[in-house]
Amino acid sequence: MSAGGEVGNGIVGGPPRHVSVLLDEVIEHLAPTPDGVFIDGTFGLGGYSRAILARGAEVIAIDRDPTAIAGGQGLVAEAVGRLILREGRFSALDAIAADAGFPAVDGVVLDIGVSSMQLDEAERGFSFRFDGPLDMRMGGEGPSAADVVNAMDARSLARIFSVLGEEKRAGALARAIVEDRDETPFIRTKDLAGLAERVIGKRAGDAIHPATRAFQALRIYVNRELDELGDALAAAERILKPGGRLVVVSFHSLEDRIVKRFFAERSEERAGGSRHLPEATIAPPTFRLAGRGPVVPGEEELCRNPRARSAKLRAGIRTEAPARPFDAAAAGVPSLPPFKLERSR
Repeated sequence: MSAGGEVGNGIVGGPPRHVSVLLDEVIEHLAPTPDGVFIDGTFGLGGYSRAILARGAEVIAIDRDPTAIAGGQGLVAEAVGRLILREGRFSALDAIAADAGFPAVDGVVLDIGVSSMQLDEAERGFSFRFDGPLDMRMGGEGPSAADVVNAMDARSLARIFSVLGEEKRAGALARAIVEDRDETPFIRTKDLAGLAERVIGKRAGDAIHPATRAFQALRIYVNRELDELGDALAAAERILKPGGRLVVVSFHSLEDRIVKRFFAERSEERAGGSRHLPEATIAPPTFRLAGRGPVVPGEEELCRNPRARSAKLRAGIRTEAPARPFDAAAAGVPSLPPFKLERSR
C-alpha cells in the first residue's frame, strides 16, 4: 500500500510509518507515468518514492541520512529494479542521477527540512522535546550543533540565530552562551534549551517554546540547508527534460522565499551579459509556473498531521531553454559566518 492508500504495481510493504505532507498534491503536480524516471531528492521514510513507484515509474531516491538509506532497503527489494537508493546530498542530484545512468529525468521532488524520523529520535539531537546529544547533523559529517555553540564567537552566533531562526533576542542568547560555556560546555539538548528558556523567556502571545527558533537556526546552519536548497534547485534545472516537473515542499519562510524567488526568476525572460555592452542577450524562461501561488494543506490533512500546518508546495514545468547560472544571493540564500574551531568572545 502506498502512502496515499493505493495498491499498485506490486509495491506493497504495508502501511508507512510516516505520512508524507501534501502527498496527493505532490503526485498530481509531478504526474509520474510508467515510462518516466523521477528523482526523490529527500527519501526520508520513502512516502513520495512509494507513491511514484505505485504509478509504475522508476525512481532515483537520495538521502544524506544513512539511517534513511538503511531503512529503505526493503522498498528497494520490493521495487525489483525500479528504485535506486543513494546516500548523498540533493544538491548533487544531477550528478548522482547521471552516475546511475540517467543524464536527464522527467521529474524531481524535494521535501525540504527535517523529517519526523529525525525529530523523534532523541540521540539525533534535533529536538529539545527529548534530552539527547546536541548534534543535529543529518549525515553525521562536519561540525555538530555542540561544536558550533561551544566554539563560535558571540557575534557569529547572534547572526545565525537572527537570520536563520528570526530570533529577536539573538544577541542576548549568544552572549549568554559565550558566558556560560567556559564553565560548562553545551553538550546536551536540555542544556541549550534551559539557557534559552532563561534568557528569552515566554513571550506574551507566543505559543512556541523559547528554544524553538535557536534550535531551528542551528539545525539549518549545521546542515547548510539553505545553501543545499539553492544548489538543488539549480541541479534540478540542469537535469530535467523539457516538460519535466520540479515540485518543492517547504516548511518555513526562509525556504519558501528561496523557492518562490527561484521560480519567479526562472519563469521570466532575463537580460544577460554586461550592462556596458550595446545589446544584452535575453535569456528565455527555463520554467513555466504550475498554478498561481503555493498549494497548502487542507483541513483534513491538518487534522491527520498537525506538522503539515506550515507546508507550502510550489511547482514548475521545464521549458526547452538552457539552464542558467545560479546566483545564490539573488535567490535569497543568506551569507553566514563560516565555522571556525576556536573559542572567542
